[in-house]
Formats: sequence, structure tokens, C-alpha cells
Amino acid sequence: MKKLSDLIPIDSHLEVEGITDDSRLVQNNYLFVATKGFHVDHFDYVEDAIHKGCCFVICDRELPFSFPHLVVENIHDVYIELCKKFYDVDIDFFSFVGITGTDGKTTTTSIVSHLLDSCAYIGTNGVQIYDKEYDTSNTTPCISELYHDFQRIQESDCRKIAMEVSSEALLHHRVDGIMYDVVGFTNITGDHLNIHPSFDNYVSSKMELLNHLKPDGIVVYNGDDSILKKLDYPNKISFGFLEDHDYVIRDVEYLRRKTIIHLSYRENNWEICTPFVGKYNVYNVVMAFIIGRLFRVDDSLLLDKIKKLSPIKGRGEFLDFGQDFDIVLDYAHTVNGIQSVLDTFWDYDRIITVTGSAGGRESKKRSLIGKLVMEKSDIAIFTMDDPRFEDVDDIIDQMVGDAKDYYRIVDREEAICFALTIASPKSVVLILGKGRDNYMAIGDKKIHYNDYDVISNYFKRE
Repeated sequence: MKKLSDLIPIDSHLEVEGITDDSRLVQNNYLFVATKGFHVDHFDYVEDAIHKGCCFVICDRELPFSFPHLVVENIHDVYIELCKKFYDVDIDFFSFVGITGTDGKTTTTSIVSHLLDSCAYIGTNGVQIYDKEYDTSNTTPCISELYHDFQRIQESDCRKIAMEVSSEALLHHRVDGIMYDVVGFTNITGDHLNIHPSFDNYVSSKMELLNHLKPDGIVVYNGDDSILKKLDYPNKISFGFLEDHDYVIRDVEYLRRKTIIHLSYRENNWEICTPFVGKYNVYNVVMAFIIGRLFRVDDSLLLDKIKKLSPIKGRGEFLDFGQDFDIVLDYAHTVNGIQSVLDTFWDYDRIITVTGSAGGRESKKRSLIGKLVMEKSDIAIFTMDDPRFEDVDDIIDQMVGDAKDYYRIVDREEAICFALTIASPKSVVLILGKGRDNYMAIGDKKIHYNDYDVISNYFKRE
């Protein structure tokens, strides 16, 4: 709680109990900031915020009725400063790592947070501060939520923050005011084109992160990526399989439950052993290793920490319930992400894949994903994945086209249980799309649902 007079230059005895620009989150004695979003003008929701109990409004134009308010210029910048004051956040207290890209953000950011001392994680898997975990509403939380997270991290005396930075967050200016010590680009293949009007706009949004680097900041990027290899920035480090990169991946040994990476940089050579599998994770691990070195973590300590990494929830996560086949839970939902996962498990006797496609998102990728899954799986099972306002059968129709050799099971729990029932020794069941998400988006509601719980409950019934 803060006095309003501590937040803005006004003579007032009002006590502020919260701050937000989302009228849906307003409670009694909240300060409502009527920002103008990319798609929504929050000024239109001032009356709703007042009805829900807000005590004061910050806006960029006069209200058409009488209510305590203050008109300001540059309301977005004012909102950030208000959040800093309300949560007592000293942004200079932290060193920031920002990871963006189409795929690999969660895994890479999570690894970085484990490699660096006193490093918190913010991303799709929530907020992790030492052994404490908190949920987030977005990959990169909205501004007021983000500064609340910063407050928690600051109070824990955690001085480094590894963040996933989504293109949507950059488009909506959620990380304005944050300057990063290191920025990482995993890859750029195309996603969220329902939000971005074009692929070029999507790429431009990603590149906006470069404008958030400190003057001596460094960008680390996947030089094998066709878009990123054109990246132009003075302080940059590239990595990949080609000889012209700074860090060169010389050789990789792909084993069933681990990967051995042979990496070189100038006169240095390392053998990196990681429990993460697949070529896509080679890139993720190498980027995290490089970032660890930039923060001057000893090489031998980095190698030891990488070797002992725990699985990232919902990212290539092997699940063991005593079954005689493998189960892998993965968040992959892009064409590139799904192909990477399928290519990783090619050597199993039988691949059973359960997947779908989210509603209200770009529909052009659906047929590409469907074709991939049917070509690279022995058994393809199509089901729901956050249908929102679309019909699940219509989505599946777009995925499968005229194909016949697949299973259609609309209920996701039934689809997963069917896959587990037909699995045999030396097969792998790939459950793709939702990872450890704890909801199913149907209509305008998020209904509690979790793939892991479905799998766990299946074996409890056995």
C-alpha cells in the first residue's frame, strides 16, 4: 500500500492498494492507469474501473465526467515510473538477460537461470526465485505484474534476472525502461502472425530488443538461422555449425537420453554433456553456455552444471511412471518446433504423436503441421489445443486435409489416454502443444487442464 501523494505530485490522503491498466483486475482503492494499448484504448474502460472500486485515474485526456484524476503526457512512461514507485523497485539493482526467438526461449532462459548465481527466471513457466515459484499471465508479464515480480526478486536479494522476451511484449512495450546486459536470439521462423500483420513486422518486433541493450551490452545469436545471420550489431557473438561463427559446434553425439556437444572458440575446446536431447537443444545449451561465460562463470563449473541440469517442465520432458515405453511432453506448436521434436525421436520403433492447433491463431500453419506429423509419425492423433472460439473439428480438418491415416479424438484427455493405451515397448508417445500449461482456452474462458495431470492420472488408474 502506498499513499497517492507518494506516487504523484498531488495533495491527497488516499491510500492506494494496487495499480493496473487492466480494468478487469481493478479492486477497491486501486490506481487505474488508462494507457493506450496496441489494440485497446484503456481509456474506454475508465467507467468499468471506477465501478470496480478504483480510487484514482491517470489518463492522457480529460474525463467526460467528474472523478479524481490526473491528465499526463507520455502515459506509458508515467505508468512504468508509477510501478517502480509503487513496488519500490530499483531497476539498476539487476543485471538482465533477455532471450527472444520463435522457439527455444523457455529452455534457454531456464538453463541460463540455473547457470548464473543468484539469477531469477521470468517466462512461460512462471517466475522462479531460488526455490519459490509464481504463476504469470504471459510469457513476458504486463508492466504492473512485471514490476511486482521485480519487487519479489529484489526482496530475495537476487541480483540477476533471465527473462523470456516475446515479440508481443516488444510490440506492446512491456519491457520499456529495461536495459539488458546480454540479449540472446534463438531463431526466427515465424509465429504469432495473428498479432503481427506480416512476417517482416514479426522480425522487426524481435529486433526491437537490440534497442534495449546497454551501451556495452552483447548480443548472442544462432548464426545458422537464415534471418539472424544477417544481424548487424557491433557487440555480437555468433554460434553454430559453420566455421565462420565465433563459437563453432564441431561435432554432436546424439544419444537416447543425453547429448554430447564438441564446441570450440579460438584456442578453447569443450566437451559439453547435457541430459537434453535433439539438435534444437544443442543450440539452446550452447547459447546458455556462452552467456554463462559472459558472466564470468568458470568453464568447469558451467560444464558441471549443464551435465546435472534437471528437465525443463514441458520442454522435451521425459516422463517416467514405470512404463516400458517413453513419454515426452513438449510445448512445440510451431512448424519448426514440431519438426525439431519429430526429427529428434526418429530412431524409435514406433512414434505416436498427439497434437492439435490453437484456435484464434494463424491458420496457415495447420496443414503444414498436420502433414509433418502424419509423415514423421507411425500413429498421428489430432485433438484440441486451446480452440478458443473455433470448432475443434474445423481445426483438425484444416490440419489433415484429405488424408485418411490418422486418428481424430477431439477430447484431449481421451486422445492422450488412447495414445498411452496403444503404446508398446520401444515406442515413444509425443504429446505436443501445451507442455505444462494448466488451462484449456475454450471460448473466452480458461478451464483448468494439464497434460501432465492427465498422464499421471492414467497410470494411477492402471
